[in-house]
Parts: sequence; structure tokens; C-alpha cells
Amino acid sequence: MPEYPRPVDYDPHEAVHLFDESKWQKSFASEPNGGNCVEVNMAAPGLVGVRDTKLASSPVFVFDAGEWAAFLEGVKAGQFDLR
Repeated sequence: MPEYPRPVDYDPHEAVHLFDESKWQKSFASEPNGGNCVEVNMAAPGLVGVRDTKLASSPVFVFDAGEWAAFLEGVKAGQFDLR
């Protein structure tokens, strides 16, 4: 897979500051007790943050809009299904 330059350089342990804390949304598939889920934040213009729901100080992984769209397309196509 070719490498593409990242539009945003960031430290996953500091990236939480790129996003509005009140805008994190837990996965709809999350269990009431927390489960194995992630939170997504789309509040920063052109960026999507993803972090682990269970970890209070989880690293935040940052994707640009194109990367996020490609990921969602792959999910819908079943690219990441466990077989």
C-alpha cells in the first residue's frame, strides 16, 4: 500500500486538544457497561478523532475527511469483517 503524506502531524497522546470534549460520541453498538467500543468526534473542521471508550486518557487517532470516508466505505463493503 502506498504511503501518502498526512495533512496533519499530531501526537496521539496530545491530539485530544484538537477536539471539543463535549462532542465525543460513543458507538451505537456500545454495551450499557461500556463494552469494547470507540468514541468518534467530528467537531474539528475536516478532522475526525477516534479514541477508546474505556480509557480515560486514551490516545486519539486523527483522520482527515478523505481517510474517514474511505474507512467507512470499507466497513460498508465488509472489508473488515472477521471471517
